[in-house]
Amino acid sequence: QYIHRFKIHFPNEERSAGRPAKTRPAYDMQRGLGAVFGLNAGWEHPLWFADAPDTEDTTGFARQNWFAPVGREAAMLRDHVGVIDISNFGNYVITGPGAKSWLDRLVANHVPGEVGRSCLTPLIGMRGGVAGDFTVTKTGDDSYMMIGSGMAERYHQRFFDMVPMPADTSLEVATPRIAGFNVAGPKSRAMLADLTDADLSGDGWRFMRSRTIIVAGVECLAIRVSFTGDLGWELHCAESDQVELYTALLEAAAAHGGGPVGGRALGALRIEKGYGSWGREYSPEYWPQETGLHGLIKLDKDFLNKDAYLRISNTPPRETLTMFEVDVTDDADANGGEPIFLADGTPVGRVTSGAYGYTVGRSLAIGYAREGVVAPGDKVDIYILGKPHAATVLAEPPFDPGGARLRA
Repeated sequence: QYIHRFKIHFPNEERSAGRPAKTRPAYDMQRGLGAVFGLNAGWEHPLWFADAPDTEDTTGFARQNWFAPVGREAAMLRDHVGVIDISNFGNYVITGPGAKSWLDRLVANHVPGEVGRSCLTPLIGMRGGVAGDFTVTKTGDDSYMMIGSGMAERYHQRFFDMVPMPADTSLEVATPRIAGFNVAGPKSRAMLADLTDADLSGDGWRFMRSRTIIVAGVECLAIRVSFTGDLGWELHCAESDQVELYTALLEAAAAHGGGPVGGRALGALRIEKGYGSWGREYSPEYWPQETGLHGLIKLDKDFLNKDAYLRISNTPPRETLTMFEVDVTDDADANGGEPIFLADGTPVGRVTSGAYGYTVGRSLAIGYAREGVVAPGDKVDIYILGKPHAATVLAEPPFDPGGARLRA
């Protein structure tokens, strides 16, 4: 940090000192594939795949050397299939007779009561805001797996500690022993069918359902969900099986026109779909009704900080999470933190995430705008690199707004 103290800080900048700190078994394999790595809570994970090993990010405020390769990865996944390493997500295993009751007292949504079902749920903060968002899956009669933001793992632990754990139940931070891949894209079903005997059909395996299956000889907890907003499955396996599974997935993907995809492409894909991300769109500063997560909160049960939520639940949103299409003419997309103004110069909000939507061919931004000030179709100015860029308020995400591909 010291040597960078007075330097300009660029978007997406990675720091090299002390790295690698924590790596997975597939690290060297990914390096050989040209992976350029990023850091997430100490874990190295592929950001994008270059044509040659040991390629480094260039830094700057405009589009950099990763822009075109990331675009190819995004297009490959949308047209065929992609394999994304998601081992940097935070994984928790809750086991014991009190697992369901403890989770129900922790998170705001109803925890699944049937093995093989999953739910999305907010965690409510001390003042009623969004302290976290998780996928909770019932994996056995007395066992659950909960997946959340990797970078918030230590932060979330303080909330877990606020709910007394039954003596016969335990929570394990299982991130170090679990590796994961997201296999997504229109050909993901056909690709996985080459590697497993499980019924992957739309009727046989519905969205947000899970089961333990064998993929290329490796036991995986497979959940039909994808942060890309496309048809896909998350495959979670023992870390010791990561290389074996990754090798098989990449070979099968290649046969269907696919290959490895990094975190930068995942970011662009989730923005096309309008998905929020922890630390950007979701934080304790934002109320659930501002983020759009309020529909996942169930008031017919008790949960952590329910009283705090009730105090603000009927308060109109101060601002609303909104999507924008940006007219970019100088080779620089919004990244997060850019101010948003009305045409008369009145400040109205700020960008939380931005990226070029490769699938839809538009520069996109997600951000918060003051409630009731803008509506779909309105024009605003988003200041990128200090210059106003015309932007249009979107009524819905530009990619698959109805979720047809996600649930295909």
